[in-house]
Amino acid sequence: SLPLRLAMLSAASALDAVFAPRAATFAYRARHAAIRYLRSIANATWFFRVAIPRQPFAPRHVRRLLDAISGKVDDPGFMDYLRELFLSDAVAFELGGSELCRGLPQESELTSTLLNIFFDPVDREVMAIREEVHKKNPRVKDDSVRHTPVRVYAVRYLDETMVVTSGSKMLTLEVRDRILSVLERGLEVKVDRFGSSVHSAVSEKMEFLGMEFQAVPPSVLHPPMSEKAKRARKMYLKRKAAEAQELKNARETRRKKLGLKILNHLFKKVRRGHEFEFAFRIEDEVRQEFKGWAEETVVEYFKSQEHRRHWHRLFTSGDFLSLNRVRDQLPTALVDSYDHLQETLDKFLMPRRGHDITEDEEMLAEEEDERQYEKRIVEDLTELKMRVNAPIELVRKAVKLAGFTNSMGRPRPIKLLICLDDADIIKWYAGVGRRWLDFFCCCRNFKMIKIVVSYHLRFSCFLTLAEKHECTKRQAISHYTKDLKVTNENGVPEVYFPTEKEIKMMGDKNLSDPKPVDGALTMILVRLAVDDTSLPCLAHFCAGTDTALYRIRLLQNRLNVDPLNEKKWVQGLSAIHESLNKKCLPLCSIHASDLLLGKITLRDIDCTQFVDVV
Repeated sequence: SLPLRLAMLSAASALDAVFAPRAATFAYRARHAAIRYLRSIANATWFFRVAIPRQPFAPRHVRRLLDAISGKVDDPGFMDYLRELFLSDAVAFELGGSELCRGLPQESELTSTLLNIFFDPVDREVMAIREEVHKKNPRVKDDSVRHTPVRVYAVRYLDETMVVTSGSKMLTLEVRDRILSVLERGLEVKVDRFGSSVHSAVSEKMEFLGMEFQAVPPSVLHPPMSEKAKRARKMYLKRKAAEAQELKNARETRRKKLGLKILNHLFKKVRRGHEFEFAFRIEDEVRQEFKGWAEETVVEYFKSQEHRRHWHRLFTSGDFLSLNRVRDQLPTALVDSYDHLQETLDKFLMPRRGHDITEDEEMLAEEEDERQYEKRIVEDLTELKMRVNAPIELVRKAVKLAGFTNSMGRPRPIKLLICLDDADIIKWYAGVGRRWLDFFCCCRNFKMIKIVVSYHLRFSCFLTLAEKHECTKRQAISHYTKDLKVTNENGVPEVYFPTEKEIKMMGDKNLSDPKPVDGALTMILVRLAVDDTSLPCLAHFCAGTDTALYRIRLLQNRLNVDPLNEKKWVQGLSAIHESLNKKCLPLCSIHASDLLLGKITLRDIDCTQFVDVV
């Protein structure tokens, strides 16, 4: 309910004010912020992830958590309030699961703050390890020496922890054992030691925060231009130069015709004895226009080696002022002026041989290519960068599980959405697509996610609309266009699904913590045909009464699949609690649209006021 949520938010703010200033810098509260830090790690050699199997946050954990809070907060009433939240299951979560901070209704506003306080001893141990390693392995200050110091890097997001080292495997094993010891003995948390094995950062991939990490040479992240790409670029530049020359020739032709028409007209007027009278002055405009033409003509003229050679020969050949016996008889000012003229002529009109220029340009290009090649080889041999990839196989499995594609991987309609309005169908697809695009925008293989959204989701939406209106896919595309435009109540076309051009231009948005796709993908809102719309909207802080009734349909119940069964479910994909399946809730048009588009989640809905509909 809203009062309970506000009370939890207030408690979280109070705890943050006490514990946040002393929190470790690597204890992140945003996924993308943690991923950006991991991407900045250089020369990683070994890494491991602390694997915590699924287990409830038991009373022993609650006791340790409350002891840690009471050590800093001297407020018995506040401690009793926190204790009652756990006893009443108002705050209940599992460690090692995949439901934390994903916008699901079973989550609590206090979860992230409480977990950061609970895992603070682990953070302190990691900080002590890093300080010891840094003292034993100082950085060499000599810039002429290429030195990679031994370092330990760590990232923790809620109950997920990943440690990266740029040192030996024995050091990494020692770090892992110390961290697992704190978890098992200090916090009484069960740990999967086999899942926490140390892996090579170069030859193996590590899954963390729903993404794949691996250390690769810089040329993998920034590959050099291939020969085919170079040839294509040369052809493109040649074509652009030809188009520019055609435009220039056409412009000169138009100017010549215009000038001839003006001169012909003036000649006829003068021959007939007419006088020219203008009611407005255009001398400045004409002077400026012809000045620009003249400057362009001079610049283009002097680009030609033949023209420069011709004029240089005319100005310098057979000049008697270069003879010493003549120069001695002339005034000094005249001789100096002549010498200055010759220097200017040599500077602007002295032609260079064409093959010399070509050879110099080719030599400079070859030297630059050699320098870039040497730099690339040295970097590949001495440096490693962290690559972040989206788990594309898991994404494809999720697409197939949700019904976007058939067994052959081709788009198919989702018949459960047929009862919705056209706009609501498009909004649901748009909500899923935008969640995926926002969450994986920082990945190296973001192009594969774009294909999934732009092709599989878009054409599944077309097929669903075609199934609803009993028409062909081609007719649906012709009616809604490729951008899935839909007309609102006022007759204005609106676009909710990201357009092909918009998806093509997407890149890393530097986001903080975008919500994963789980809540939007595993839930469908089915609008009910109920005449009574006097029920108030259940969205928080909304007093609207012009509502429509929607029924929640969950993916795991439709497929009769247990989300904990990773063989039939998608690994890492969380699910809304099954108790909300087929629950009905009234929503106004604004909040129904926001819920379909993924702008709000069921956490923003008062789930205690659901309506019973037979």
